[in-house]
Amino acid sequence: MSFQKVAVANRGAVAARLVRTLGELGIKSLLLCSEADRDLPYVALADESAVLGAGPPRDSYLNQEAVLELAAKAGADAVHPGWGFLAENAGFARRVAARGMTFIGPAPDILESMGHKVLAREAMARLGLPLAPSTGELAGTTAQMAAEAEKIGFPLLVKPAGGGGGIGMIPVTAREGLEKALETARSAASRGFGNESLYAERLLVNPRHVEFQIAAAPGVPARALFERDCSVQRRRQKILEEAGAPGVPRADLDAMAGRAASVMTRLGYDSLGTVETLFAPETGFYFLEVNPRLQVEHAVTEMVTGVDLVRLQILAAAGLGLDGLPPEGSLDAPRGHAVEARVYAEDSLRFLPQPGPLNVFRPPAAKSWLRVETGLAEGRAVTPYYDPMIAQVIAWGRDRAEAVSRLSGALAEFQVGGIKTNLGFLRLLLKDQAFLEGKVHTGLAEELVKRPGYKSELEALS
Repeated sequence: MSFQKVAVANRGAVAARLVRTLGELGIKSLLLCSEADRDLPYVALADESAVLGAGPPRDSYLNQEAVLELAAKAGADAVHPGWGFLAENAGFARRVAARGMTFIGPAPDILESMGHKVLAREAMARLGLPLAPSTGELAGTTAQMAAEAEKIGFPLLVKPAGGGGGIGMIPVTAREGLEKALETARSAASRGFGNESLYAERLLVNPRHVEFQIAAAPGVPARALFERDCSVQRRRQKILEEAGAPGVPRADLDAMAGRAASVMTRLGYDSLGTVETLFAPETGFYFLEVNPRLQVEHAVTEMVTGVDLVRLQILAAAGLGLDGLPPEGSLDAPRGHAVEARVYAEDSLRFLPQPGPLNVFRPPAAKSWLRVETGLAEGRAVTPYYDPMIAQVIAWGRDRAEAVSRLSGALAEFQVGGIKTNLGFLRLLLKDQAFLEGKVHTGLAEELVKRPGYKSELEALS
């Protein structure tokens, strides 16, 4: 089996990467975009393109009927939802199959159980993975939901049940702020995933966020391709990711990776995905969630394994197994170290989006050890409709120190004018002593912001 034409239902760096990889595989691409994105440079790189609708996601990238109609009309035999928007939507995956096309991602039943965070946690608990205390899916009025959530104790984290990526996650330290947090999270979940379901879990204070890359295909046992440390976050969203995880014994990481792969095999997982955990030396690993899709940060895994994960995912969906994955046992440790920085159009004092024109947009030049993923170009604009990430910069080194140094240098070369960005903030993080020593945790960025002199340090680097 092979695909002749794949419809890409996503945008920005995600769409640019998918179009590029499809071209390398000799597969035609149909790029489905919004009115707001139709003039971005990657759209012209696709073999064909079609406009889904107006800028807001509900009118475009979340408009299932428009995606299906345009893909079928163009003769696509598969749909790739990318990572985000409809990537975890089981109903959409079924509708793709009903139209005679292949959904590039997990089977709908798996999406239903894994993409819904509450169901995934229940499944993992049955298989013996340790979990932090949590609620089931919250239901009823806001007051009823709050009463159920507070049973697990404070601090807690309100989270969307139907999607990940940090969207809609809100920490709550006391009962007084709970109802407002629920309302805000429900609104964000509805906008981001078309699903307003929520749950809550006990919030661990400043743990490590360690995730394991899983590769599987129909009828093929799942394999783990090491870990990524995604602890450096702001507003519960990742901003720096690296492979491997600094300061955690390799034996412990490999044991958890093997355990994650075994559980995913028992669940019948059949695509690329991620098992996310929280880690602390005193507790070990706590299962957090499964993201049944590729992650934004998958590039750091590609850099330390030499495996093209996007290619692997497409070929797995085409029925070619895990073609391109090194034989079992041939890759026993990450090769060197890789670090990724997410560059956002945002105010780094308040971490608020800053849409506007890109009067200057000059990323650092790619090298054998440096990748830049973006869907933007100079003269274009960052719109208010979508996540404000404008680029990902990924550096590889023979060890962590070299990778961090290379990334820091690349960010210093990155020139953006017309809007505010977090480039200065990223460079400060990469110079932070705790980060350099590998003492990362989910509160590290917040600690940096609260440090005396932060504002003046930021202004000096911005």
